[in-house]
Amino acid sequence: MNLHSIGLLKFWNLLKPSNFLRSVIIVSSTLNVAENPPVKDKQTEKQDGARNSAQNDAPAKSSTRLTSKTIWIDFDNSPHIPFFLPIIGELERRGYRVLLTARDAYQVCELLEFFHLKGAVMGGHWGKNRLLKVLGTGLRTAQLWAWSIKNKPDLAISHGSRSQLLSALAGRVPVITIWDYEHSSGMGPLIPDYAFVPNLIPESVNVRSRKKSFRYPGFKENVYVAGLEPDPSVRGQLGILETDLVVTVRPPAVEAHYHNAEAESLLDATLNLLTQRPETRTILLPRNQRQAAELKKQWAAPIAQGKIIIPEKVVDGLNLIWLSDLVVSGGGTMNREAAALGVPVYSIFRGPLGSVDRHLSETGRLVLLRTAEEVRTKIELKKRSRNDEIWKEHSPALNFLVEKFISIVENECK
Repeated sequence: MNLHSIGLLKFWNLLKPSNFLRSVIIVSSTLNVAENPPVKDKQTEKQDGARNSAQNDAPAKSSTRLTSKTIWIDFDNSPHIPFFLPIIGELERRGYRVLLTARDAYQVCELLEFFHLKGAVMGGHWGKNRLLKVLGTGLRTAQLWAWSIKNKPDLAISHGSRSQLLSALAGRVPVITIWDYEHSSGMGPLIPDYAFVPNLIPESVNVRSRKKSFRYPGFKENVYVAGLEPDPSVRGQLGILETDLVVTVRPPAVEAHYHNAEAESLLDATLNLLTQRPETRTILLPRNQRQAAELKKQWAAPIAQGKIIIPEKVVDGLNLIWLSDLVVSGGGTMNREAAALGVPVYSIFRGPLGSVDRHLSETGRLVLLRTAEEVRTKIELKKRSRNDEIWKEHSPALNFLVEKFISIVENECK
């Protein structure tokens, strides 16, 4: 049975009356991160530091302020969790009640556990098939709509969650959508009340919103990289030696609508180059279990030799990048995280180039690789100095977003 057939069977089973009702009627198991914090040991507190340390970018506010406002944040993809961590921390510090929902896709659930966040997990990833994606989005929309009726949020916020946008519009919940890649498939005819994009997106790009659009300073990753606290224990967790030349590699998102198969050839060329160098250790980060299984099969020999390491569990992404001497990635988020941290980074992404990545390329902070020959000639395999802490430089992005969110929920949401 092929993958499309499996997906159709999976969806058909969900449409059975008993299963559909069970999916849509959400039990009262969602915990508010502000009301029910888990018991924390020292390791937990260290991980939670990523959630709070970036708050230094915002001016001091009273944490005793009382408010009855509830803000709903939906995690649709893995990069959204580190992005929203300092935002959640700052909103809670100012007295707002924050409720979380999440989609079971990529490493979202693993990151929720890693950062000790509690929320309602609904929906999943339906693969490459466009029809299944539409049907899956519809089902998740129904689930989120039922959840929102019960929890009555005052404002909904996501980084491009179609299901949250649909359910919020259906439930008449004011909704903010953030995005940073102008070539994504977008929301079609659906328009959020408020839209936020980086100011690196040119004015010529139409940012649609019902009420108002905003351009925040910098790019998405500036919001949270300032919270990095280098953790040398990551090296020991992965079995990396001080003498190793460490390269972190992120494969392309083969199930994304913008995927170009050329990126897979560039990934092969990259791994061939890296496995031929005796001093190089490659940390390979698959996007999901299916991709992990394929890569483990294709690169079984260098994995057995310890040349390629695929972590068995989620690791702190920013610390892994900081540990690395260079990064090669088929996706925008890790590229931009490395650029923000001052780590040499090479992109094998072959979809339409977005404005943020174009800016980083033009300013020398990101090297674009277009052919296997460029992989062999442009990648510089050398150890780097880790003395600079350029990511600690003040970024106004976090404060800008938090202030605008608060202004909207206080003045526009009744």
